[in-house]
Amino acid sequence: MKREISLKRETSETQINLQINLDGKGEANIDTGVPFFNHMLELMAKHGFFDLQIKAKGDIEVDCHHTVEDIGILLGEAFKKTLDEKKGIRRYGFAAVPMDEVLAQVAIDISNRPYLVYNLPIKNGKVGTLDIEVIKEFFQAFSYTAGFTIHINVPYGNNRHHVIEAVFKAFGRAICEAVTLDPRIQGVLSTKGVL
Repeated sequence: MKREISLKRETSETQINLQINLDGKGEANIDTGVPFFNHMLELMAKHGFFDLQIKAKGDIEVDCHHTVEDIGILLGEAFKKTLDEKKGIRRYGFAAVPMDEVLAQVAIDISNRPYLVYNLPIKNGKVGTLDIEVIKEFFQAFSYTAGFTIHINVPYGNNRHHVIEAVFKAFGRAICEAVTLDPRIQGVLSTKGVL
């Protein structure tokens, strides 16, 4: 069973093409028009061991909000469709990733129950051209569209770059664990029999 998909999203604000292979090697080719966000998505794919291609054109002359959020929507849709009925996957994933003074912790439940808990020691500012408050919008859009419960906690850290980078690495690692196929799991990992 191949766990890969190509999707497209077009609005009056963005045009996005996305390809993902959940059973890849962590290879990424990302062009969002927002260099730091490109870097974060590349890190996420690398540490999540999934192949990801994204080509996006958005109204970044206004700001990067629409582009970042719409990529979250489309990436969430890709995971939802690729995982389909969620049979045989571990469902839960957790990662704690340090980066110098930062420790990022991400827990995921592929439950069809979208929910985001997002606690970072920094709330605003920029890294490159990226307004860091839109990172929360990315994860919110992903969670809602994919149907994932996501907890992102960074208890300490003061370097914006380090905080955001550690979060994306931890998110990739947690996804990798949650989507891993486990031969011991018959059907879905739920006493209800469905997710």
